[in-house]
Amino acid sequence: MPNAQSTESRRANHTWRFFRAGGFDQVRLDTGADLAHLDELDQKLWVALACPTRGLEFDPKTLALIDTDKDGRIRVPEILAAVQWAVSMLKDPDQLVQGTDALPLAAINDATPEGRQLLASARRILTNLGKPEATVITIDDTTDTTKIFAQTRFNGDGIVPVDAAPDAPTQAVLRDIIDCLGPETDRSGKPGVSQAKLDQFFAEAVAFSEWWKKAETDPAILPLGDKTAEAVAALKAVKAKIDDYFARCRLAAFDPRAVTALNRQESEYLALVAKDLSITADEVRGFPLARIEA
Repeated sequence: MPNAQSTESRRANHTWRFFRAGGFDQVRLDTGADLAHLDELDQKLWVALACPTRGLEFDPKTLALIDTDKDGRIRVPEILAAVQWAVSMLKDPDQLVQGTDALPLAAINDATPEGRQLLASARRILTNLGKPEATVITIDDTTDTTKIFAQTRFNGDGIVPVDAAPDAPTQAVLRDIIDCLGPETDRSGKPGVSQAKLDQFFAEAVAFSEWWKKAETDPAILPLGDKTAEAVAALKAVKAKIDDYFARCRLAAFDPRAVTALNRQESEYLALVAKDLSITADEVRGFPLARIEA
């Protein structure tokens, strides 16, 4: 661990340059060396010691990554940690101040395990984008994750698309799960199934199977036998209209003055009779199921 004397020596080895703006002197950050030595700069010379992660003209996703404690604000230690990480990932920190949107793969510091992992990730992204021979990676290459993972069967997000299944029976099961419980979106943008949905589906399938076995021996569960399902479907089709009718009846019982309004206005009937009516006319669907009486 460096002592105070070695720390002071490091500070003395780097020369800071300043410019005047807003009535006071500010440090220039023009070179990679400036960034590499940023942790040595006295914080009294910083323009600000904190900033929000939103409302700035800066990529919010990058700000969210820098905000390691997720409190919605970025403070000096988080800035320093981000800068030190970026510097350590490059062979030449001057790459950070060049102002380009492309990074040569050769500039990545592959002398460390983390650097090698970063380089491998960059090459994987380029391969997935159909550019395996590319020697640089750009901001546009990295921002669209859907495009990056569009052609990958397994991308580590825990969601399996239907076409990633190895055979037709497994694909059919995945489609059944999606039809019953709804899809989850894979990184590739395709609908898929997660472990949680898989567990839920089979748990509910077991519960349904047990219920069905019980229904085969207990007539109280399916009172109409094989026609019970049809009866339930018919009830569901008219349930909203029946509920609406009885709700109107309750309102009429509460205050008889509401009866006229609950039965719709005479002007609405006059508008209807001028048209060709059918039992499915949309204009009729909003009317009560039967006449409302107080």
